[in-house]
Amino acid sequence: MTTHRIEYQHGDKVMEAYAAYPNDQTNPLPTLVLLHAWHGRDELVCQTADRYAAQGYVSVALDNYGKGVVGGSAEESSRLMMPLMENRKLLAERLVIGIQTVQKLSYVDPQKMVVIGYCFGGLCALDLLRNHVELAGVISVHGLFGAPNYPLQYYPKTKVLVLTGYNDPMVPVEQANMLSKELDTAKADWQMVTYGNTMHGFTNPNANDPVRGIVYNPVAAKRSEGVIEQFIQECVK
Repeated sequence: MTTHRIEYQHGDKVMEAYAAYPNDQTNPLPTLVLLHAWHGRDELVCQTADRYAAQGYVSVALDNYGKGVVGGSAEESSRLMMPLMENRKLLAERLVIGIQTVQKLSYVDPQKMVVIGYCFGGLCALDLLRNHVELAGVISVHGLFGAPNYPLQYYPKTKVLVLTGYNDPMVPVEQANMLSKELDTAKADWQMVTYGNTMHGFTNPNANDPVRGIVYNPVAAKRSEGVIEQFIQECVK
């Protein structure tokens, strides 16, 4: 596969995405845009991009913190994430610029683009949906659910997949019910899969923090892979 870095600008901040795609591609391909968890655009999300590229997709991991900025601890990652959580309009602007950057790439089919967000990135994926960004699909994987406090406008053709753990302390059942009502009121094409005995971060092999409720679950992770692949195929067919 081919891999390279893509610089783009949001205000005075330089961002750096990571792109991976098959060597033998000659026409624009279905594209997966990956949105990182709270640590930043780290090695894990780049490895995920490589894995999807090996399956024949263009895969681009966007950057929400700035070129080279990655949290080295839970406390540092929280400090990086919270300004964006507290200013959701700023976050939406940054996300939209990232999507527009990807859409302009010659090897990308902008009509067959699916966003996959993990943890904090799951909230980012939902916020793209809430800001009328034209996407084939959005996937929130053990993401956060809370809606921003500005008027929401959904792109009606975007399909939505939400994967969550029933025992995730960051998204209690009440929040899952609120998101379900939000998506249903918007008449979105949505589905939610809840995994029992499963906490936050269940797809991350490095997640081992039961005190915070962040724990890898290989069974749920494997099951989610199949659900995600089926959903992507439905979106890009």
